[in-house]
Amino acid sequence: MAPQTFRPERRHLLRHGLALGLSGTLLLPPVQRWAQAADDFIRGPAVPDQPLQRLSPRVAMVFAADGFPTPENRGMMANIIFVLTSVGVVVLDTGASVQIGEMAIRRLRTLTDKPVVAVVNSHYHGDHFLGNDAFVQAFGPALPIHAHPAARAQIQGMAGNAWRSLMERWTNGATMGTQVVPPDRDAGHGTTLRFGDTTLKFHHHGRAHTEADLCVEVLEDGVVYVGDVAMNGRIANMDDGSYLGTLKTFDTLERDVPGALWVPGHGHASRTLLAEQRLLFSGIYRNCEAAVKAGEDEAQARRRVLADPTVAAHAGRTQGWDGNIGKYISLAYLEAEKAAF
Repeated sequence: MAPQTFRPERRHLLRHGLALGLSGTLLLPPVQRWAQAADDFIRGPAVPDQPLQRLSPRVAMVFAADGFPTPENRGMMANIIFVLTSVGVVVLDTGASVQIGEMAIRRLRTLTDKPVVAVVNSHYHGDHFLGNDAFVQAFGPALPIHAHPAARAQIQGMAGNAWRSLMERWTNGATMGTQVVPPDRDAGHGTTLRFGDTTLKFHHHGRAHTEADLCVEVLEDGVVYVGDVAMNGRIANMDDGSYLGTLKTFDTLERDVPGALWVPGHGHASRTLLAEQRLLFSGIYRNCEAAVKAGEDEAQARRRVLADPTVAAHAGRTQGWDGNIGKYISLAYLEAEKAAF
């Protein structure tokens, strides 16, 4: 069960109730400072403004330099994408907390004064949907939030509060005050949404990073937001995913949207991102597959993977490599074992 968080009106009462005595007499400044500290604990601190990158005429990105949540980065670990249309802004993923969402809105205001007219959550991991809270507060509870039906179900169920609790723990409370706001609109493969002069097309090709990944194509600009199906400078977490499904998704996206600018949920946008990540994912999985066919154990599979130059080439430029590559090999070996039966 997620820890108790305070709603804004309760924080207001707590802060002013502590600053004023029961008789209404103003208390001493040290008590007021303690009250402010209590408020900062109940609702985590603001997130500093992050770099804003213009990727195309319609697409901009609030860039997250870090790939993992820490107390120092206050959970700022995933990119936030703005699609600037003639009728308003569509936000693709909203960050890991209400504070990150608020920061994103500040950055958006340096680009346009148009309202946010829709949000898309690419999947159900918390660094991509917990910022919904800020956008609903700023643009109203009727703001449409789109996601794959399986992602909606996960966020409405246990995943919503579980991810909120994890972010609070990983950031030492910096994300506290965030409320889970689930998506309220279904989207799937082939769904097309028109916003004035801009068309968004959704792609879903089965289980990749999760079973519920939505990649969003901005047709007029040749830009595709791939969420966490591919990452730049970090390996996509595969606990809920599939190597074979990821490789299939890469192949299908490149076939359907040739020459696109691929925008990941983590790392820089690149036209060669899927090709580079295919080498990494294929190097991990195919070596594990070969080990399984040869009757070798997981330790032998690990030696095969680490000796592969296409895999080794990613080691120096991938965040968290040493601490995570063993886990990724283990997951690939288990998937190869399952596929062999």
